Amino acid sequence: MGEEYDVVNLIVLGVISWSAVFLLMRKMFSKRTFEFSNRIVSTIHAILAVTLASLSVEDWSCPVCPLASTSSPKQRQALGVTVAYFIYDLLCCLFDDRFSFDNALHHLVGIVGLGAGLAFQKCGSEQVAALFITEISSPFLHARELLKEVGYSETNLNLAADIAFAVIFSIARMVGGPYLTFVTLSANNPLLIKATALGLQLVSAFWFYKILKMIKYKLTKTRKKVGLPSASPSLQTAKLD
Repeated sequence: MGEEYDVVNLIVLGVISWSAVFLLMRKMFSKRTFEFSNRIVSTIHAILAVTLASLSVEDWSCPVCPLASTSSPKQRQALGVTVAYFIYDLLCCLFDDRFSFDNALHHLVGIVGLGAGLAFQKCGSEQVAALFITEISSPFLHARELLKEVGYSETNLNLAADIAFAVIFSIARMVGGPYLTFVTLSANNPLLIKATALGLQLVSAFWFYKILKMIKYKLTKTRKKVGLPSASPSLQTAKLD
């Protein structure tokens, strides 16, 4: 019972802390948009989440081992920090002028899945691995949008951020993701956690499709800038928001 209260307190404190960091960013970057400050918070969370996930791995020769096991204190801490962030960011979605259904759905799936793991106190290894996989590409995702707002939209730096995000996302979500989904479904995990793992992989596959369209658009645009023939004019219409 004491551990449950500790996790709840961590999540409540986390939501307050993430909100406080956002308000600080709004004050520091008052001339920037709501989304700009929120993406800085998201970048901080991604770096912290990957760090905590890495520190909680018990055996790097098998990062997802032991399967379907009781979560360790370090694993619960890493998951609690991220659940708090997801709740904070879901609330931010409601106040942002540009509501993103994809983002809201991703956060809902994350809250339900990680919350279920914390409630059952099981499959900590699988969930920490999922946290690492889903957040490792996030700093580059946010960097590309931050660069756009500060005036570096049509630059090689922004293109580099796009490519880095696409490559890391593709490897993590479409190589590591399916493997993690398979072992999660195969292990003796609660049905809700299995369903969440499958749902997260389906969301990742959908985003992977959108990323492919974005990269085609970017490469086509770059080829036209340097005077090379474009592969197909129709690719110019495929752009990731």
